[in-house]
Amino acid sequence: MPRELAVLDALVPTLMFAFLAAVAIILALDMAMVRFGLYQYVWYPALFRLAIFVCVFSSLGLWVY
Repeated sequence: MPRELAVLDALVPTLMFAFLAAVAIILALDMAMVRFGLYQYVWYPALFRLAIFVCVFSSLGLWVY
């Protein structure tokens, strides 16, 4: 896969698309975790959300490259 894609004559890194996909996945996962009340078992929810985002984004980034 190329490292950059041309979007409206601007070169956009492919990691930008991985970032946007990770945000969409995290939003869906976050809504599911709030709905089922799983955050009551987590010590610090904001740090947990960040850790999950880093895991999802890095795995998508590795998949792209």
